[in-house]
Amino acid sequence: MGVPDKALPASVAGVCEVEVVRGAAAAPGAGPDALFECAHGATRASDFDGLRGELRGSYGDGLRDFFFVNTDVGSTDLARAAARALVAAQPARTACVVRCLLPRTFVDCNRKVDRDAVPTASKPGEMTPGLPPWVQDPADRRLLLDRYFAYRDVVERAFAATMAADGVALFVHTYAPRSIDVAVDERIGERLRGAYAPDRIANWPLRPEVDLITRTPDGLELASPPMVAAAQSAFAAAGFGVQQNATYPLHPVTLAHHFAAQRPTATLCLEVRRDLLVPAFTPFVELHPDAALVARAAAPLAAAALAGLAI
Repeated sequence: MGVPDKALPASVAGVCEVEVVRGAAAAPGAGPDALFECAHGATRASDFDGLRGELRGSYGDGLRDFFFVNTDVGSTDLARAAARALVAAQPARTACVVRCLLPRTFVDCNRKVDRDAVPTASKPGEMTPGLPPWVQDPADRRLLLDRYFAYRDVVERAFAATMAADGVALFVHTYAPRSIDVAVDERIGERLRGAYAPDRIANWPLRPEVDLITRTPDGLELASPPMVAAAQSAFAAAGFGVQQNATYPLHPVTLAHHFAAQRPTATLCLEVRRDLLVPAFTPFVELHPDAALVARAAAPLAAAALAGLAI
């Protein structure tokens, strides 16, 4: 089934990049068969510095440290490589990759945020907030919320177009190697520097190499069984350790949950450990994925998407 190109949203400056990857035999206007969403795709220092430069409020230097260890380095590279692998395997297919450009340090685009949202902190172990406590300037809140809703509109439209084409949606995330549970408040930079100290870092739990986020806190499964099975098999065959819901559940406050609840038989949310995509994981600096490491993880991700399309 196809949908016209005009049904797909376009990139929005300062908000997101939308890339359509078409197979060599894809019909014009066909698809998208697969949507790869990277809600935490703002990973470069320039992403953080550019948005911070537009804001009027006071933002401490520690937020830059928070940004570097709490953004999904490699997620967009992984999504793009999987999209290319998918259409190479089945040239009649089309894939769409949406990369968010808004650093989650200022507004988290994988959260359900209301127009009247107020900045909040989070305690250790809680989900990080959609609008963090340091965003106090009213003009900054308006700017961030305007861009959040612009991003959400793009993803809503891309998801609708994909579902109309009987496609699948994958919510691609990467996480730091260890679960570091500290309060997200005005002292976040100081807290993270302490947590990452050489004499403390090994005390934090090591996360799974791949974690499939499929189950809500209440135990409801919201993921495509064929994609879950294929992801488990393909990642394991590629040498990755794979678990399900070991790090956290598919929480109702996330947009991934919002979409999965609409079409659980066509969605999959997952985390890949960030140190497996970069030459070396170093906190508090900009990291750059290694193409060969990304390709190793992208092949199983593409296999999962293709399994969802096979039903």
